[in-house]
Amino acid sequence: MTLGLFLVSLSGLMVLGLPIAFALILTGVILMWHLDFFDAQLIAQNLINGADSFPLMAVPFFILAGEVMNAGGISKRIINLAISCVGHRRGGLGYVAIIAAVILASLSGSAIADTAALATLLLPMMRNNGYPVGRSAGLIAAGGIIAPIIPPSMPFIIFGVTANQSISKLFMAGVVPGIIMGLGLVLAWKWSMRTVDVEPQPRQDMKTRLKVAKDGFYALLMPVIIIGGLRGGMFTPTEAAVVAAGYAMFVSLVVYREIKIKDLVPLFVQAAYTTSIVMFLCAAAIVSSYMVTLADLPSELIKFLAPIMDEPKLLMATIVVVMLMIGMVMDLTPTILILAPVTMPLVVQAGIDPIYFGVMFIMVGCVGLITPPVGTVLSVVSSVASEPLEKITKGILPFLFVYMLVIVLFVLFPEIITVPANFLY
Repeated sequence: MTLGLFLVSLSGLMVLGLPIAFALILTGVILMWHLDFFDAQLIAQNLINGADSFPLMAVPFFILAGEVMNAGGISKRIINLAISCVGHRRGGLGYVAIIAAVILASLSGSAIADTAALATLLLPMMRNNGYPVGRSAGLIAAGGIIAPIIPPSMPFIIFGVTANQSISKLFMAGVVPGIIMGLGLVLAWKWSMRTVDVEPQPRQDMKTRLKVAKDGFYALLMPVIIIGGLRGGMFTPTEAAVVAAGYAMFVSLVVYREIKIKDLVPLFVQAAYTTSIVMFLCAAAIVSSYMVTLADLPSELIKFLAPIMDEPKLLMATIVVVMLMIGMVMDLTPTILILAPVTMPLVVQAGIDPIYFGVMFIMVGCVGLITPPVGTVLSVVSSVASEPLEKITKGILPFLFVYMLVIVLFVLFPEIITVPANFLY
C-alpha cells in the first residue's frame, strides 16, 4: 500500500508538470501524512542535511573544471591530438570523436559538457568532409555518455552519497567499463562506415604530431593527476575536484592563455547555476529518501521480488529493464536520487556487489540520456548540429545496439567490472 502511494504520488506530480525537486518534497510530505508523522521542522532539517555534505562539494568544482576546460582550449587540444593520431584513417574523424570522448571523460565527468564540446568542434568538420550528419551526431552523442562512467564522475558522486557507498571505489570501478564502451563504439563505427566513402584527413608528419603532442601535454596531464592522486590515496574525490578546477584554471590562464581573469566571471556564474540545480535536487531527495526509509519501502519491494531474490543475475536483469524504461522519460540525476535508496537494500540482500551495481546503475541511466523522448544528450547534439531530433535518433541506433550488448555482457559476467575494480582500488 505504502509503496503504491509513493509511486503514484511521485509519478502523478511529475505528470502534472511539477519540477522534480518539488515533486520529491511533496511526495515525502504525502508519506508523512499517510504515516501520521507530519513535521514541518523535519522537512526543513532534511533539506538542509541534503545539501550539507562534504562529498557533494565535489560537484561544483567538477562542473567548474568542465566549464573552464571548454573555454580554455583544453578540449580543443585533446581533439587536435586525436586527429594527428588517427585522423588519416578511413572514417578517421569518427575515431577521433571516440578517442576524444574517452579522454574528455577523464577530465570533467559531465555527459552534457563533453558532448557539447565534441559536437561544437567536430560536427562542422565531419559535415564538411562528407560524413553522414545523422550518423556522426549519433556517434558524438553516444561517446558523450562515457563521461559519467570514467572517473571523475558527478553521477558516481551523487550515487555514492545517496546510496552510502565509497565514491573512490565507484571511480575506480568505472575505468574498465568506460574503456569497453569506447571499444564498442570503435567496432560499431567501423561497421557503419563500411559503405561510406569519405575523404580522410591528410596524414601528419612526425614533426607536426610531436608539436601537437607537446601542445596537448598539459591537457593530458590532468587525468593522470586526478586518477593517479585518487589511486595513490593522495586526496579524496572532493579534493580531486578542487585540484581539477585549479589545474584547469592554471593551464587555461597561464599556459594556453586562451582566457583572461575577467572571463572567469561568466564561467563561475554558469557553474553556480548548474550546481544550484543539482544541489537542490539532492536536498529535495533527502526528504523523500528519509520517508522511504521510515516507511520501510525496500522491504515491501523485497517481498514483491521474492521469487527472483535467489537469482542475482535475473534480479539484475529485471532492474536493468526497469531502469531502461525509466531512463527514457527521466534524467539521470533524478533517477539516482529516487531509485538508489529504494534498490540498494534489495541489491545488498540479494548478494550483489553494491559497487558493481552502482556502475551498472549509472551506465544504464546514461543510456537513457541518448534515448527519446527525453534524451538530454540527444537534444544537445541536435541543437548544435541544427538537425531534427528524429535524424539524430536514427543515426544513434548502431551505437545504442552496441551499448545494449555491453550491458548484457556485464549482467552475465559481473567479474568484468568487479575484478579490475578490486585491482585498481
